[in-house]
Amino acid sequence: MPPRSPARHAESLFRRTFGSGPDVIASAPGRVNLLGEHTDYNGGPVFPVALERRTAVAAGRFDAWELVSSAEPDVVTADIEAPMQGRWSDYLVGVVRELRAIGAAPGGARIAVDSSVPIGAGLSSSAALTVSGARALSLLAGKRLSLEQLVDVAFRAEHDQVGVRVGRMDQTISAHGKAGTALLFETATGTLERVPMPGRIWIVETGVSHKLTGGELNDRRRECDQALALLQGRWPSLRFLAEILPSDLPAAEDLLAEDALRRRVRHVVTETARTRAAAAALEGRDLAELGRLMLAGHRSLQVDYQSSVAEADAIVASAAARGAYGARLSGAGWGGAVLLLAPEPHERPIVAGVVDDFVERFGRRPVTWSTHAAGGVRREPIRG
Repeated sequence: MPPRSPARHAESLFRRTFGSGPDVIASAPGRVNLLGEHTDYNGGPVFPVALERRTAVAAGRFDAWELVSSAEPDVVTADIEAPMQGRWSDYLVGVVRELRAIGAAPGGARIAVDSSVPIGAGLSSSAALTVSGARALSLLAGKRLSLEQLVDVAFRAEHDQVGVRVGRMDQTISAHGKAGTALLFETATGTLERVPMPGRIWIVETGVSHKLTGGELNDRRRECDQALALLQGRWPSLRFLAEILPSDLPAAEDLLAEDALRRRVRHVVTETARTRAAAAALEGRDLAELGRLMLAGHRSLQVDYQSSVAEADAIVASAAARGAYGARLSGAGWGGAVLLLAPEPHERPIVAGVVDDFVERFGRRPVTWSTHAAGGVRREPIRG
């Protein structure tokens, strides 16, 4: 059975809703992060992989702004100048505002959106939407933006316009993803290094949906900013928490009176080291070491960043007990999905066992699926 095509569904939705075909379609992937959680906005490395699941935006020229989504089929009439409405269309309104700022927005558009990226599962459905929207709408305006420009527009749409204090990881992998590779992204310097990513990644959804505008992520960012400001009293040249060496971590913790701030700093420093070690392990095809680092990363999210949930903890523990290389919560946290790596001959039995354990504990069956490392944003053909 061929994989579901969001581009074809978005085109069909556009035709059904607006009575004509779109002028352009673009799509972009969600992502899963092997390691490097909450390091991007702290100046550290991240190590994401683009998913085969994608979001597609079909757009056609119009003299106003009308938007429709297969997830919420009521047509939204948007006022680009009005305050945000607290709904999905805000992300595309943010994209339009940022495209206008660089002279790359159309005067208006009809837009249809379809996605196979689960919403609220920690797989970056928002970046898939903003990156694909930036590509489609800039093309509609006759502009071909670079990948870096698309990343900037999508980042500012979510961070500055919608108000979610994300880093740049999600938009970067959604734009720059390449099939068969993971991307080591050093956020402080902007350097990108592709590392071969063989095999299959399994996703086990917790069924606990998170909403980043709910405040937890912004709270953690404020705590990190507060810790950084305090530590700069000791190290004035310190720009990011991720610059703290592991050998300096005890001294940093001694300078912080609040236990919460000590935990946040401990996570960032240790996760920075784990992420670089994970890239080296994958480069050497040492999946067992990569898995060990993933398990340690999850423990840090659970204990130090306090962003996990019971369902994710149970999935990770079950995967480790049943012989997976490793597993960890991926995404900002407070719900979402767990990624799982397992020896190829035993993948399906291990995942089936994890599902059985989850059903026994929580009384419901988690959604599971798998992906290979996939490519980034692209223009899609219009089929007619």
